[in-house]
Amino acid sequence: MPPAARILRGDLTRQDVDAIVNAANQKMLGGGGVDGAIHRAAGPGLLEACRAVPEVRPGVRCPTGEARITEGFELAARYVIHTVGPVYGGRPHDADLLASAFRSSLALAVEHSVESIAFPAISCGVYGYPVVEAAAIARSVTEERAWALRDIRFVLFSEPVHSAWTRAFG
Repeated sequence: MPPAARILRGDLTRQDVDAIVNAANQKMLGGGGVDGAIHRAAGPGLLEACRAVPEVRPGVRCPTGEARITEGFELAARYVIHTVGPVYGGRPHDADLLASAFRSSLALAVEHSVESIAFPAISCGVYGYPVVEAAAIARSVTEERAWALRDIRFVLFSEPVHSAWTRAFG
């Protein structure tokens, strides 16, 4: 396992880190799964902050593979980094887009002097990305370079996802 990466099972919204990563949709206005849980835990200020993020085209505040940052509001985390992973379709560029979502989130964290960050399993819920493949991509991105973060966590809600990440980083 890379020295800075930890694999945990639990509730991402309860992590006491500088930033948590939201597996958002392109509209950034809340949704189900991790996105809904983060919006509920952060309170109404998060939705207002997301609405203030400019659209890059109608209905899109954060294109797939990119990341945006807002305050954390009622979360323990100072920031929420919103990223959009791909809807899995078995296409070769799916892996590139997922890697870009992780990479963009880490780059934005470094840009904002974040030292600790917690990720969910981006694209592995309703977007259908195969967990084992996603875990390998997450490991590859975190190992690419020294990200100038002292603590990178993957906080995974279910046992099967946690097990896949543990194996990938083991």
